[in-house]
Amino acid sequence: MKDFETKDYKVFDLFNNQWGLVTAGTLSNCNACTVSWGSLGTIWNGPHGGRPIVTVYINPSRFTWEFLKENDTFTVSFFPEKYRDVLNYLGTVSGKTEDKIRHSKLTVKEISGTVGYEEAELTFVCHKLYQGEFQRDGLADEINHGIYQNWDPHWMFVGEIIEAIDRR
Repeated sequence: MKDFETKDYKVFDLFNNQWGLVTAGTLSNCNACTVSWGSLGTIWNGPHGGRPIVTVYINPSRFTWEFLKENDTFTVSFFPEKYRDVLNYLGTVSGKTEDKIRHSKLTVKEISGTVGYEEAELTFVCHKLYQGEFQRDGLADEINHGIYQNWDPHWMFVGEIIEAIDRR
């Protein structure tokens, strides 16, 4: 069992209140976006039962979606509250139009072949196990007719946690 599998993460607080930053690519070519839809859990047998995973939900309209789709690894990072403005910026500006990571002034670093941040207090490094688009016929009516009225579905990215860096 890996050390991070015994920690008590406040999953609902992490995604709902703290937000995460999902990043994929390499130091020379990466992109990131803020996520508030996500989960931690287990799925598919691993050496100690289910594999520890992070799941994030990204719309294809986000430039980061392309990086997640094309790369086998990604990170999901969480930051102290003082970085709220940076996360808001990274969630509203497109990496297609500017180098938003450089403008954010976050310090990027290579972690296990992908990209993380010096300022993050918690980072999950993930190996992608699954990616797929939500299907309309699988969604509850209130989601179909509420969130997806105009049918612009998110994709689910499931990554096995291969490393957790916890500096909290």
